[in-house]
Amino acid sequence: MTPLLVLAVAVGGGLGAVARLVLDGFVNSRVRVSFPLGTTVINVTGSFLLGLVTGLAMVHGLPPEWRAILGTGFLGGYTTFSTASYETVRLAQQRRYRAALFNGVGMLLLALAAAGLGLWLGQL
Repeated sequence: MTPLLVLAVAVGGGLGAVARLVLDGFVNSRVRVSFPLGTTVINVTGSFLLGLVTGLAMVHGLPPEWRAILGTGFLGGYTTFSTASYETVRLAQQRRYRAALFNGVGMLLLALAAAGLGLWLGQL
């Protein structure tokens, strides 16, 4: 691992975090719900994109450096397991158990399906 690759992954992570902030703000300003919809959209789209990057890497020979920059860096900064976990706990504390269940389990299932779709498309 070279210093340039470490720097590129760090920059990718920063850009992913900014993309997450912008998309979350956009979703939350357009759709007024008391459910963390922005985080769900981010994690599902991020899972799809990581599946796509992985599929491209497996079949079309995406270089390992680009896998690190895109997968670990950008998509690692873009997706947010910790926020999703916090929001699920917050919903449960508010006694919004169905919303908490959908946020925890539903997001996981949607993200897995999105990752599978991205992987399949990337392998075409």
